[in-house]
Amino acid sequence: MQIVFASSNKNKIIEIQSMLPESIQILSLEDIGCLEEIPETADTIMGNAILKADYVTKKYGYDCFADDTGLEVSALNGEPGVYSARYSGEQRSSEDNMNKLLDNLSDKNNRKAQFKTVIALNINGKQQLFTGIAEGEITLEKTGNKGFGYDPIFRPLGYTETFAELSLEIKNEISHRGKATQDLIKFLIGIK
Repeated sequence: MQIVFASSNKNKIIEIQSMLPESIQILSLEDIGCLEEIPETADTIMGNAILKADYVTKKYGYDCFADDTGLEVSALNGEPGVYSARYSGEQRSSEDNMNKLLDNLSDKNNRKAQFKTVIALNINGKQQLFTGIAEGEITLEKTGNKGFGYDPIFRPLGYTETFAELSLEIKNEISHRGKATQDLIKFLIGIK
């Protein structure tokens, strides 16, 4: 089975492809000739996932799935949330985003946070949604060089390491994206 993953983020594509059985092959946006930026104008994480999946299905005619992820920090009333990728501006710099978040938390004791991923799957004319949540906390400083995005400052519940210090295998088991993707895989295997 081939299915389009509506993403141009190479890190996300590698992470998700590594979780899929060999019988499911991901095509990227580049693979289907979609080089434009897909609008992410919804005000929720779920809304953006649906927008991206619907865009590819309507414009290119493919069954596909799209995800959107946000980091929700308790002491910041859920910020950065749906704006996680652009928290520090349109340049989407992970370093700038992490620095802004650490600055905004500098006078806060509550460092609880959660990553939330929603995957919207359009297949056989129907849409399915899968949600994964990883609870944890924001560290005081960046540690680790694996992963991407906010991984160096997010320590998942029950671990002493950040996502950026954990192996891809462990991260895929416990992460927000990993949980949502595991549900997606079960669904896809069930319809094959």
